Amino acid sequence: MLTFTVLFLLLIFIIYKWILIVPMRDVHVIERLGKFRTVLAPGFHFLIPFVDRVAYRHDTREQVLDVPPQSCISKDNTQLEVDGLVYLKVMDGKEASYGIEDYRLAAVNLAQTTMRSEIGKLTLSETFSERDKLNESIVREIDKASAPWGIKVLRYELKNITPSRHVIHTLEKQMEAERRKRAEITLANAEKAAMINLSEGERQEAINISEGQKQKRINEAKGTAQEIKIVADAQAQGLAMVAEALTHSGAQAAMDMQLKQQFIDEFGKVIAIADVSVVPAELAKIEGFFTGVEQVSANIAANKDMGTRA
Repeated sequence: MLTFTVLFLLLIFIIYKWILIVPMRDVHVIERLGKFRTVLAPGFHFLIPFVDRVAYRHDTREQVLDVPPQSCISKDNTQLEVDGLVYLKVMDGKEASYGIEDYRLAAVNLAQTTMRSEIGKLTLSETFSERDKLNESIVREIDKASAPWGIKVLRYELKNITPSRHVIHTLEKQMEAERRKRAEITLANAEKAAMINLSEGERQEAINISEGQKQKRINEAKGTAQEIKIVADAQAQGLAMVAEALTHSGAQAAMDMQLKQQFIDEFGKVIAIADVSVVPAELAKIEGFFTGVEQVSANIAANKDMGTRA
């Protein structure tokens, strides 16, 4: 019974060593008598007990490795502390087993050295503004160096870029100065715009005033011209009426009497307001004056009569 039990356990052990099931996410590297034989894909496989053995097991899924923080010097001699994440995947189980001792540790160290090199090519401001370019450069360099290891570096992501305290203090001062500068520029632009608007308003006001004065003068000139025209028309009409009236009988004597009366009234007004007595030097000439007036009246009447006959 003991012998049967031992043989049964030995058979189970042999079957266990003979059958190999590789999970879907893994690949197994098989050695036969210490020498590489093959790489087994996921599935059911048979091994020769005590001859074949699983030397290495690799996860074929994408792996994320943390790159510890390290000190870097930028192109403008600024000290930075940088960390990140590297994403890689095993592509060749044989090379990942025999190409390097520990591809994970190698990938992290290579990422650190490459990151220091790439950071040294950029200034402090560029490290913040060109993260994508920096990540692509690191991935390209790591992937090129890790090709013999049987792995593929898919991407690299910078997590934190932390300047030293002194640099942070300097940056804060710079940002504060930049804010003050922008505020002063904004205030200056506002004052400039206000002055421009004020000058434009004064200019428009002056234009409006000048246009108003111009229109006023035009209107006054038109009014004066209209007034002169109306007065002239009235005087012409009055003269025409006087000339027509002189054609009637007795009109000449009435006109002479009117002119004499008007002369006496005007002469009386002059004597009333004068400081000295005003007496005509030759009173005899007054008669000649009235005679001349009568002659002028007669001529006007004659001309009017001739015009009517014509």
